[in-house]
Amino acid sequence: MPHSPPNLEASDKVDDKPDTTSKRERRKEARPGELLAAALDLFVEKGFASTRVEEVAARAGVSKGTLFLYFASKEDLFQAVVRENLSGRFKEWNSEMDDFPGSTAELLHYAMNSWWERIGNTKASGITKLIMSEARNFPEIASFYQKEVIQPGNQLLRRILQRGIDRGEFRPVPLDYAIYSIIAPMIFLVMWKHSLGACSDNQTTLSPQSYLANQIDMILHGVLAQPAGVAK
Repeated sequence: MPHSPPNLEASDKVDDKPDTTSKRERRKEARPGELLAAALDLFVEKGFASTRVEEVAARAGVSKGTLFLYFASKEDLFQAVVRENLSGRFKEWNSEMDDFPGSTAELLHYAMNSWWERIGNTKASGITKLIMSEARNFPEIASFYQKEVIQPGNQLLRRILQRGIDRGEFRPVPLDYAIYSIIAPMIFLVMWKHSLGACSDNQTTLSPQSYLANQIDMILHGVLAQPAGVAK
């Protein structure tokens, strides 16, 4: 049965003008978490210098003014992104270390693989590459990252190694330098993921899990052949 055309009131009529009800206007009250997600995307994609707050606001679907209700500046926004994705996790990680029931070698395996699953294999890992690329031009964000991420990260790794030494599982080593034996493979994976790894062919594809397993074995046992009868 044919239908009669609807009777359009003035407010319902189709306007030939383009729809000016933008995404921003439809979502005036974006939560801070949505702004942080948009900021993380853009900081990783474009870097700190090239990211504009207008772009972050647009991606989150709000006006620049709305963004400034939550974050006073781009630097403030970046700091919030780092705390949300990186430094805010250290309380949880330290608690997991305190409660870990296994050996320290097992703890090291767990720590490095958990880092890959929670950080390295996520977009948040791009923050490390950003810092390494732009620290010289933005010493204030480098100083912030040093305090919020590097120092507590180093302290956590020192605790892991000291645990092994105290339990007689690891030989005494200079902790200030030994921690970099753990950090270096993780930084390599991040840099690979966000540079050559993003455009490598199948022949040069790196398995992060296999790489970490090999690096942990190297940390624990080195490359020297073990004398007969020496337990690994």
